[in-house]
Amino acid sequence: MDHIDRTLLTQLQRDATQSYAALGRAAGLSAGAAHERVRKLRERGVIRRTMADVDPSAVGAGVLAYVMVESTSWMGDSAASFAALPEIMEAHVIAGSASVLVKVRTATTEQLQDVLRRVYAIDGVSGTQATVVLETFFERPVSAGPAGPQDADPESAD
Repeated sequence: MDHIDRTLLTQLQRDATQSYAALGRAAGLSAGAAHERVRKLRERGVIRRTMADVDPSAVGAGVLAYVMVESTSWMGDSAASFAALPEIMEAHVIAGSASVLVKVRTATTEQLQDVLRRVYAIDGVSGTQATVVLETFFERPVSAGPAGPQDADPESAD
């Protein structure tokens, strides 16, 4: 990945509805070259999907909680059980005192309590510890970031 790919990714993260002409201008490419670069980024799995950034409160999901899930056994094979709960936005197998960390969005704390009951029903779960978010200062997407050593031109190395 070079600085042009990173520029395209940054632009797409700002506004994925931009035309290829606009993307090309930002990266110093023609519209066709920008389209080809974006196509290759999709093929390589760098761009996993394109989606709208929806305000959770506007769609009835204003309660955000992070839940540490404790278990009596390895939870690495439980992805489908967690994915079956639509209120769980993310689930991660983690190291530490808990086995899984999940991000949950609901409309009310009562609904959050119901989600916790359903998490307890997952085979191997022995406990949960929920932290309810009171205010979100900011959330950011993964950054394409500045160019690193992997972006250096091997032809220019001394």
